[in-house]
Amino acid sequence: MPRRSLTRLYQDEFSGYSLVKFQKDFIAGLSVAAVALPLALAFGVGSGAGAAAGLITSIIGGLLIGALGGAPYQISGAKAVTSVVLIVLVNRYGLEGMWFASLFSGLLMLAIGLFKLGRYIAFIPAPVIRGFTSGIALVIIIRQTDNLLGITTPTTETAAQKLIGYFNSGLSPNSHAIILGFLVIGIMVLWPKKWNEYFPSSLLGLIIAALLNWTLGWSAAIISDIPRTLILTPHLSLTEIPWDNLPDFIAPALTLTVLGSIEAFLCGAAGSNMTGVRLQVNQQLIGQGLGNMALPFFGGIPTTSAMIRTKVAIRSGAQTRLVSIIHSIILLLAMLFLASFIKKIPLSALAGVLMVTAIRTIEWDAIKRKFGKRFKTNMIAFSIAMLATVFLNLTNAILIGSFLVGAVFLNKIASIEIDVQDVDINRLKQKGITTAGKCKHVHVAFLTGPLFFAATSQFDEAFANLTDTHALILSMRGVPLIDTEGLERINSLYEKLHKQGGTLMLAGVHDNVRIMMERDDLVEMIGEENFFWSSDQAIVEAERRRCQFCESDNESNASHQMGE
Repeated sequence: MPRRSLTRLYQDEFSGYSLVKFQKDFIAGLSVAAVALPLALAFGVGSGAGAAAGLITSIIGGLLIGALGGAPYQISGAKAVTSVVLIVLVNRYGLEGMWFASLFSGLLMLAIGLFKLGRYIAFIPAPVIRGFTSGIALVIIIRQTDNLLGITTPTTETAAQKLIGYFNSGLSPNSHAIILGFLVIGIMVLWPKKWNEYFPSSLLGLIIAALLNWTLGWSAAIISDIPRTLILTPHLSLTEIPWDNLPDFIAPALTLTVLGSIEAFLCGAAGSNMTGVRLQVNQQLIGQGLGNMALPFFGGIPTTSAMIRTKVAIRSGAQTRLVSIIHSIILLLAMLFLASFIKKIPLSALAGVLMVTAIRTIEWDAIKRKFGKRFKTNMIAFSIAMLATVFLNLTNAILIGSFLVGAVFLNKIASIEIDVQDVDINRLKQKGITTAGKCKHVHVAFLTGPLFFAATSQFDEAFANLTDTHALILSMRGVPLIDTEGLERINSLYEKLHKQGGTLMLAGVHDNVRIMMERDDLVEMIGEENFFWSSDQAIVEAERRRCQFCESDNESNASHQMGE
């Protein structure tokens, strides 16, 4: 399906728009804002940029990406998946480094969308994605332990180092922070799901925690400052971009791009299943790219599609992309008029929200099914991706994950099936094909799977003991592609048969495979007369040639006897 223009998306989306639909959009936008407010604050703190940065991200991201995105239901905002990368960037390079990585990542997303490369996101195997998601959830839980306990421990490059640090140093937890954090966790876990549709448990938990900490005069650390402005201080300035460290930001920017693109795809897939409206992935990435390029200049953090907020929008009756814009306006009003209360929210309460949200992002049922059914390849890919995320920084985990993607892909397609058979005369008769029955030295090899470098050893083994063969027919209807290594193997097989006085015939060759053979002059070498539509045609021709050979051989013998 070709990518539709944004104008066409608007026309389809707002055709027949009415006051009734606007009322549904407004209610859905209000519901999304109620869910987004605590998450925006929590993910802003989790990124190291602060709660205000999380709010700005959801406001600006909701406005820009909502207006320019590829589906009416897609809601963007600060996300856990990006906060894990950002905390490392902030610790190493400061806010300027994080903003530059966001700007760079936005450019990459924009390029992917403009060049219509979004479909390649779907090529990443689900076990690898689930491994990253689960690993990121563990990283969030580990890194939020400081806030939950009300302590401050040294920053580390990896979550594993952070976890080990808790056992190597004496801790002095703040009991008030712990109580408030676990209070929020308890509310989010025990709050009935049907009540959650009317009032989000995370928002309720933050309100109660803030009121308790304030009225009882407890000492739990709080957010402390929410500026009433859309442009935060500090924010990215072109004069402050760390150009000297440009190579250091390539890997983090790629990581943010990959994670953001995956989230957009997964969120779009879920939204499409719920609404029947397909996400235009490339348009979504264009919107996200522009949003991430703009956010640093407002003091925000990188953003991507938000699964929870998108599902809330759909379940609340969202009709158009106005839901995203309405939710942003409500968040802006909250920042302007409720800042004095928001700043009193305890950090431990936000940590509780993050931890519960992180655990809920893990696909427990899918993981249980894969491990329960003992799908070894999936189990290995999942485990390596998860452990790499926890024990390495996420950038290195992405590199390992990319290798896993290739390994899993090769494992699934590298196996080529080669079934070498003698000619079945009875089968041919059933199909109405009459032969003289002189097919003893004709063999048919049925190939199924791509013939490329990873499958050549199987190809060689299948024809290692090829003797006493007048004609070998390769039925290649099941071979969708071939590379230069595959061409070389067919060339070697042809030469081997030729030396033995045999003939190599090919049947059912796909057009793209034949083009490769023509470029390699293999068609000319084998001979156009040895290419057939079906293996049955090749068998008939092989037998005809065999009969001619035998007749010629008999005539030669008779002439020789007469001469004697």
